[in-house]
Amino acid sequence: MNGISNALNGLYDISHVEAGQHFYWQIAGFQVRAQVLITSWVVIAILLGSAVIAVRNPQTIPTAGQNFFKYVLEFIRDVSKTQIGEEYGPWVPFIGTMFLFIFVSNWSGALLPWKIIQLPHGELAAPTNDINTTVALAILTSVARSYAGTSCIAE
Repeated sequence: MNGISNALNGLYDISHVEAGQHFYWQIAGFQVRAQVLITSWVVIAILLGSAVIAVRNPQTIPTAGQNFFKYVLEFIRDVSKTQIGEEYGPWVPFIGTMFLFIFVSNWSGALLPWKIIQLPHGELAAPTNDINTTVALAILTSVARSYAGTSCIAE
C-alpha cells in the first residue's frame, strides 16, 4: 500500500512542474494565471468591438465592414452545414464562437506586440499558447457533443 501512496505523491509532485515564470492572481480563492486572463479578455474585446462597429449603423447598401462580417458568418454557416447536415442551425453560434475565438487568439499571438507590456513575472502571449485554454475549449466541445448525442437519442 505504501508503494501506491508514493507513486501517487510522485504524480502529484509532477503536476506542479512549470515551464517559465508566470504571473498569478487570486480570484475568489482560486489561483488564476493572469497572462492568459488578460490576453483572453483582449481577444474578447477585439471580437466584441469589431462586431459592434460592423453592425451599429446598418446600411441598405452594406459597408465594407458589414460585407466582411456577412462573409465570415456565411462561411461559418456553410462549414456548419457541411459538417453537421441539415440540423446545423442551433450549432452555428457555438461553432462560430469557438472558431472566431481560436482564430483571433492565434493571430493575436502573431500580430500583437505582447512583449512590450511588462509584467512582474513572465510575459504575455496568445491565449491559445497556454494548455489550460486548449483544455477548456476541448471540455466545452466534449460537453456540447455529449449533449448533442443524448438529445438525438431522446427524440
